[in-house]
Amino acid sequence: MACLKAVPLRLRAVTTSKKAAETSSNSTQNVFERMPTEILVKILSHLDASALFSISHTTKLFHQLASNNDLWKKLYIAELYNDKKKQNKLVNVQVSTKKIGDYAAGYWKELYLKTVAQRDMKIWKSLLGPISIHTGLPSQTEQVLRNLRVTWELTVTDKAGRESTLELSWSQFSETSLTLCWCGGDCLPNYEQISSLQLHGVRRFALSRPSLKKPGRRSLMANLDMRSLTKSTQVIGQDQLVQLKLLQPGIIIGLWRDQGSVAFIMFTLHFYKLVERSTQGSSDCSHVEPVIQPPFDDIDSEYGLHGYQLHIVLHNTVCKFMSESFSQLFCRRAHISDGFIMLTAISRTNASQHIQLSGSITMPWRCEALEGAVENCCIMSLTLLDEFRQPFICISSPVSAELEKVDVSYDYDGEHYLIQYKDSDIQSDFTASILSILWKTVK
Repeated sequence: MACLKAVPLRLRAVTTSKKAAETSSNSTQNVFERMPTEILVKILSHLDASALFSISHTTKLFHQLASNNDLWKKLYIAELYNDKKKQNKLVNVQVSTKKIGDYAAGYWKELYLKTVAQRDMKIWKSLLGPISIHTGLPSQTEQVLRNLRVTWELTVTDKAGRESTLELSWSQFSETSLTLCWCGGDCLPNYEQISSLQLHGVRRFALSRPSLKKPGRRSLMANLDMRSLTKSTQVIGQDQLVQLKLLQPGIIIGLWRDQGSVAFIMFTLHFYKLVERSTQGSSDCSHVEPVIQPPFDDIDSEYGLHGYQLHIVLHNTVCKFMSESFSQLFCRRAHISDGFIMLTAISRTNASQHIQLSGSITMPWRCEALEGAVENCCIMSLTLLDEFRQPFICISSPVSAELEKVDVSYDYDGEHYLIQYKDSDIQSDFTASILSILWKTVK
């Protein structure tokens, strides 16, 4: 049942001297515009990289000046060459003998940020911790993301081309996934007017003044065209206030039932390569992992696929219902049909293998001054490892859980839920704790 909860209103203070403040701001801006460019560049040359990057987000003038190649080349050399301790560790990095004017504006800025990011990547990869034998994932993903000051932004574009970039309302880390939520308020257009959604990971730069809004480097993680998703959108649950629409696996929109306006937008991200996806792309392009060919397995081909391992977590934004690992999964050649391969973790006919879920299946939500819970919905995070213990299929998505009526069993007295998941490459049926997975073979 949805419930109402009183939340203190946050009011923004408005001064009576608004016009005076605007006049003062405009006059200050005019002073900078009247100053010679050489003097402004000289002033900016006393800033460090984070401050220079920060000031580039203030005005168009400073955005142009703060991309000056002279400034960033000096920072690049100072960062990578003047420190003797770092100099011995750098390999294959050379400063070009080209003149500064031969480079496009912002070249050295981009080179500096890219080089520092590559250097930092080696550091945080060592901090991801050991690989879990159950999930095949690093054990310190959450801590590394926090240490890197990574957050996530959602850009919503309406059909008129207007963009709104929303800062994260709240987030929740789980065992193998991360849930992100942006509340609508007055910032979002109506559901029918949304044209596209873009998710960016943003790595904030550390500044000496914490009160300032920290700029960051953006990495595109998802780019959704709502027009192509209209036919595949499905309702996975609702309560008295909101209706949950699954746009595609991992992404739901909560709509106010009486209005049709957007209450919140929620993304669920699997931990697999989450640090890389959140930090290593650009504002326009997602991070792409290099393709690594698995070792050749020359076991008897008639035996089929073998040695797979599954880890599954059922949870919501508050608690966990189930976390189990299943090893030595296999599929005989005779069970490969229509390009799909089936793996069975628990036998449907053997009730003694069934695992009782902890708690009732609900999906709590909160948005502005309201909160509630949608029954028979949860988040399924699934990690399938191949015979070489490498992540093969990684899924994290909200799903619906239908309560099923089954015959009484003396081996299992828990409730039975049917959870169905399907996309272009994988299908899964989860009944109580009976799991069958089918994935499409690569042709």
